[in-house]
Amino acid sequence: MDTSAIHTPSLELFRTKPNHVKLKSDGTEGQFACAGSEVRVTVSGNTAEQQLTGLEGSTTFTTTGGQHHHLYAEHGYILFELQRTPSAVCSSSLGSGKVEEGPKDLQPSDVTPRTAMLSWKAPSKPVSNYRLSYQAKGQEMKVIVDASLTHYNLTRLHPGSTYTVQLWAEGGGHDTSPISTGFITYPFPTDCSQERLNGIWTSDKTEIFPLGGHGRPVMVYCDMETDGGGWMVFQRRKDGAVNFFRGWKEYTEGFGDQNGEFWLGLESIHNLTAMTRMSLRVDLRIGEESAFAQYSTFEVAKRNYVLTMGGYSSTVTLSYHNNRIFSTKDRDLAFFITRCAVSYRGGWWYKNCHEANLNSLYGINTKHQVTSSDKSEPTSLFTRMQVIETRLSPCAP
Repeated sequence: MDTSAIHTPSLELFRTKPNHVKLKSDGTEGQFACAGSEVRVTVSGNTAEQQLTGLEGSTTFTTTGGQHHHLYAEHGYILFELQRTPSAVCSSSLGSGKVEEGPKDLQPSDVTPRTAMLSWKAPSKPVSNYRLSYQAKGQEMKVIVDASLTHYNLTRLHPGSTYTVQLWAEGGGHDTSPISTGFITYPFPTDCSQERLNGIWTSDKTEIFPLGGHGRPVMVYCDMETDGGGWMVFQRRKDGAVNFFRGWKEYTEGFGDQNGEFWLGLESIHNLTAMTRMSLRVDLRIGEESAFAQYSTFEVAKRNYVLTMGGYSSTVTLSYHNNRIFSTKDRDLAFFITRCAVSYRGGWWYKNCHEANLNSLYGINTKHQVTSSDKSEPTSLFTRMQVIETRLSPCAP
């Protein structure tokens, strides 16, 4: 036996038959067997468990009573053998057995152009760890996830790619059967409907790119629940917490809190409606009463932010304000007798002056805010204005 080749290599294992795996070490090919008594190189006899690293799978040898692990070379092969005793155990994670129960309900969420959150339900029995594999365009990545976790955030993803994901658990030296899911990362999501297709099911703030990857990103609130979801909210009033009696600059750039009351900003609204044909939905509510209006076309122009809409259906009308420019308290280019933005204390597409004014003073006793075509008295209430691509709108022709 040649003992000059004795060393401790990095091992890569491949299954050949029960209790045997094939390994490569520094260019030398050999076999591993869970049996034998030859002694050449000794791992500490006080070690109760010896973990081999750098393996295709994780292989553990456990002994008791001061038994030894041995590595030796013979006839051009490197053999790793464990002296067999009644108390010695040899196990390999490359074994053919399966853990009875693995993780369940693998789901993607919070998908962005370069990240995605994966979550799953843990099996009822403890496992050693989870193995995660995900790939797109033929490039596979593998991750080991701690057994205490039931979620993992994928990063450095490729925008505009379809990903397939597999997850399985390791336990007792064996693997569970994998579970699978998939998701799509948009190159740069231009609106909330693309986020919806990406597996986002809950309403929340989202970063979108109305002008594509080279344009400025915009943080919008995505309504994923109303009428199929995918709506981009650009105005909301609900409790009077935000003052809407503001100047031109603030109405252009936006103000408020998107989790509460806010105005997205005329420039952003223009960009959203300029990139493709958009539809508008307006929701109004007070107490138990509610109403909504839908317009199959909606656009805010760049110059003076002129409002254009059509395809109206509802009892709550904004049609009176069609083709009007936007006015604020410090910029009113088309006033008639009354400076409407000052008199009604809010920026809006005024005519002379309004039939609907969703940005005026807040309060149910204020006769400034909203007129319904089937009611004689104006009424102030919860308001929300939001848009979606016309081809995805329920009111699309």
